[in-house]
Amino acid sequence: MACLKLGTKPDAFRLDDHTWQCIGGLPSDVTIEIGGTSFNLHKFPLISRSGLLSKLIGDSPNEDGPICAIHLNDIPGGAKVFELIAKFCYDVKLEVTSHNVISLRCAAEYLQMTDDYGDENLITQTEIFLNEAFTTWSDTMNALESCEEVYSDAEELDLISRCIDSLAVKACAGPSAYIMHNTSAASAAKPQSLTDNWWYKDVSFLNLHLYKRVIQAMEANGMRPEIISGSIVGYAKKYIPLMNRQSSFNDASHSKPVYTPSEADQRALLEEIVGLLPNRKKIVGTKFLIRLLRSAMVLHVSPSCKENLERRVGAQLDSAHVDDVLIPNQGFNSIDTLYDVDCFQRMLDYFMSMESSSIHNSPCIVEEGPFEEDVPQSLTSVTSVANLVDLFLADVAADVNLKLSKFQSVAAGVPDYARPQSDGIYRAIDIFLKAHPWLADCEREQICRLMNIQKLSLDASTHAAQNERLPLRVIVQVLFFEQLRLRTSIAGWFFVSENEDQMSNKNESEVVRAQAPRRMSEMRERVLELERECEKMKFEIREVKTKKSWIFFCKRRRHRRY
Repeated sequence: MACLKLGTKPDAFRLDDHTWQCIGGLPSDVTIEIGGTSFNLHKFPLISRSGLLSKLIGDSPNEDGPICAIHLNDIPGGAKVFELIAKFCYDVKLEVTSHNVISLRCAAEYLQMTDDYGDENLITQTEIFLNEAFTTWSDTMNALESCEEVYSDAEELDLISRCIDSLAVKACAGPSAYIMHNTSAASAAKPQSLTDNWWYKDVSFLNLHLYKRVIQAMEANGMRPEIISGSIVGYAKKYIPLMNRQSSFNDASHSKPVYTPSEADQRALLEEIVGLLPNRKKIVGTKFLIRLLRSAMVLHVSPSCKENLERRVGAQLDSAHVDDVLIPNQGFNSIDTLYDVDCFQRMLDYFMSMESSSIHNSPCIVEEGPFEEDVPQSLTSVTSVANLVDLFLADVAADVNLKLSKFQSVAAGVPDYARPQSDGIYRAIDIFLKAHPWLADCEREQICRLMNIQKLSLDASTHAAQNERLPLRVIVQVLFFEQLRLRTSIAGWFFVSENEDQMSNKNESEVVRAQAPRRMSEMRERVLELERECEKMKFEIREVKTKKSWIFFCKRRRHRRY
C-alpha cells in the first residue's frame, strides 16, 4: 500500500479527555472546536497554511481574552482529519495513505490550504499522492471506499469519478494489468489464479450507489456483458437474502445472513440490480432471473421492474426448467391457485411473440446486430418450450382452483407443430380431468381438442383407449387412429418385405419367409382386437341412444293418458 510521509518533528500533541493540547512551547492562543472535541493550538502555524483559518482568526473578536475560539463543525472528516491537518501545520510527522487521502484532500480544500499559503501545501501534497495511488487497484479501491465518509465534498471535487474511472480502466485491461501494477509478493506468486472475474470480490463491498457507477463505467469502457453480469449476480446474492433461499415452499432451513437488510432496502436494491443487467439474451442465466423474479414478487417491487424480469425470462424460456417456473402465488385469496399461472402465461406469450416476429423475417437476409434477439429462434427452442408447457400443466393441473379456461389458454400458447408427440399434453389433460370430476361432457370434449390424437404414442394410445375419464367420442377416435396406424404399418411391412425378397440372397429370403407368418398372425390379432373394441364402442353408443329414445317415448305415452 502506498504511503506518503510528511513532517520532520516528533509528535507534539496530547489528548486530555476530549481536548488536544500542544506539548511544550508557548501557551495556546486559539481553540478550534469540532463537535465535542477541542484543539488548543497557536495562531501562527494555522494562518500560515490555511486561508480560511487566517480569515476566521483575523475576524474573530477577543472578547473572551487572548484565546480565540473558532468553530469548524462542517469540516470534512471531522476531528479525526483535523488532527492530521494540525500535525501538518506544525510540521509533525504523519502518514498520508489511500485510506485518508480523500478526507485530507476535501478538508484541505475546505480550509483553503493552497500554495498561496506556503509552498507544497496540503492540497498539492494530496494531489501528488492521489496520482500515485491511482496506479494500483488496491489503493484506488481504498480511496473510493473512503469517499463514503466525505461523499458530498468528494463528489464536488470530482474525486469519486476519478477513482471510478481509474478502476474501470484497470478492470477492462484484464488480470495482466493487475499483476503488473500489484507489487505485493502474495499476488505476484500466483499470477495463474487470476481470471476475468478477479475484481468481483473487491467491488462487492461497495455501497450500491458506488457499485452502480463502477459497473456503468466498466460498461462504458468496453467490458464484456457476460463479465459484468457475473459481478451483478454475485452482488445480488450477497445483499438480497431472499436470493439464497431454496426455490420451493420447503425453504425454512436456509441459512440466514449475518446482516439482514430491511425489506425496503432489498426492494430498492433489487430494482437497481434489474436496471444494471445487460439488455442481451442468454447473458444472465435463466435460473438466476427466475429467482430474481421470485424475490421481486415477495418484495412487491414496482410493476415496471416485475414486467422487465418477466420479459427477460420469457426471452430465454427455452432454457428454463419446470421446477424453476413453478413460482408460488403471492395472493392470499383461497380461490387462488397454488402456483402463479398468470405469470407463466405472460412469459410464454412474450416468448411466442418473439417467435412470431422472427418468422416474418427473411432467413436469408439477417443483418448483424448487437442483440441476440435479432436471430430467428430455431424449432428446437419452440419444441423445448412446448415440452416445458406440458410439464408445467401437468404440475398445476391437480389444483382444483385452476380454471378450465386458464388451462386451455396456457396449453394453446404453443402451436401444434411444436409438439412432436401429444403424450405430454395428454398426461396434463388426464390429471386435470381427474382433479375436476365435475366437468360436463362438452367441457371434457373441449379440453381434449388441445391434443392431437394422431401424435399419441402406442403406450399413450393404449392408456387413452381404456381411460374412463375421456369422453366416449375421444376414445373412439383413439381406437380408429390406432387401427389406421396398424394397417399402415402392415402395408409398409409388406412393401419392405417385397423389396427385401428382391435384394436379399436365398438364405435371407428363407429367414424372412419363416418369420412372415408369425408377424402376420400378430398383426391380424391386433387389428381384430381393435375392430372388436371399436364395434363394442359403437354398440354401446347405439344402446345409449336407444335407451334415451325409449325413455322419451314412455314419457309421451304417460302424458297422453293424463
